[in-house]
Amino acid sequence: MKNNDWKERLNIVYSTNSDFKYETTEDEKEQETLAPEKQHLRIELDKRKGNLATIISGFVGTDEDLKDLAKNLKVACGAGGSSRDNEILIQGDMRKKIGEFLNKKGYKTKII
Repeated sequence: MKNNDWKERLNIVYSTNSDFKYETTEDEKEQETLAPEKQHLRIELDKRKGNLATIISGFVGTDEDLKDLAKNLKVACGAGGSSRDNEILIQGDMRKKIGEFLNKKGYKTKII
């Protein structure tokens, strides 16, 4: 029996070719996480929705490793935050604490 999944045929209206096969794009593979010594992270202060937030950008790696690092940073700072799109957001001005924490872990950082 042919695979008749409608999601694979989105945006195809009609084909008269009986041998037509819809070309699917493969999902992009996640990048491997670089060692801390090879990471160059930027730590900057931003104002979002009227509140100060510290943003850590430049992380190269998997989403799971990014979430683990974000969790460790939130615990170290005693603050809330989130992580997505290779960026970590920590509530408040925590640039100094985060810089010290990441340097102890072996990350190269630049505070902006």
